[in-house]
Amino acid sequence: MKDTDIKRLLYTHLLCIFSIILSIFIPSFFLENFSILETHLTWLCICSVFVTAVNLLLYLVVKPNASSKRSSLSYKVTRFLKCCIYFLMSCFFFHVIFVLYGAPLIELVLETFLFAVILSTFTTVPCLCLLGPNIKAWLRVFSRNGVTSIWENSLQITTISSFIGTWLGAFPIPLDWERPWQMAIERKYKMCTSLYVCTRHGASHCPQVWPISCTLGATFGYVAGLVISPLWIYWNRKQLTYKNH
Repeated sequence: MKDTDIKRLLYTHLLCIFSIILSIFIPSFFLENFSILETHLTWLCICSVFVTAVNLLLYLVVKPNASSKRSSLSYKVTRFLKCCIYFLMSCFFFHVIFVLYGAPLIELVLETFLFAVILSTFTTVPCLCLLGPNIKAWLRVFSRNGVTSIWENSLQITTISSFIGTWLGAFPIPLDWERPWQMAIERKYKMCTSLYVCTRHGASHCPQVWPISCTLGATFGYVAGLVISPLWIYWNRKQLTYKNH
């Protein structure tokens, strides 16, 4: 393992973090009253587009899994279409999981689906860019001792940290804090963010806006994984060994 590979990984991750920062500030120049909280659904769409675009661009430039074989145009088109289908399947899968865990089934379909989209952007898109639509490769990478490169190591860490961030983001929901920003959003949208209250009392009793805390948790988890993974790989570079599969 070369230090230059770790530096390249670090620079790639910094650009991914920069894409999230751009999704926060650039839209404010074109959209009136734009903010993460008050126009949260719009930001989810923009952030998903920015992160996906940067991941695709970095994959084309860096080519971490470059193959010596030349593929035909039809193969590339088929592969791209499969990736799109996998991404949509991931969005619907996460949507179903959120509903099973207590998200509103009918009232807030768009909010729940965009939550699934942003989580798929942080987890599924990097897998598709690095591994392609190959379920066997996905299972190998996320199995014990299955990684073959620092890029796959990093994929493990960022994906897991995104899920952990999403899970931790749900903790503030049942606390029902009456913060000014919460009350302002509640008056503006009159939506729900509390999985706990929705499950027990129905959507009409939900005091906040769903799914802000969870999506922000997923975002912070993703960013944390992007920062931690190169540092962890560098710290353990002497112990890490990779086998070719």
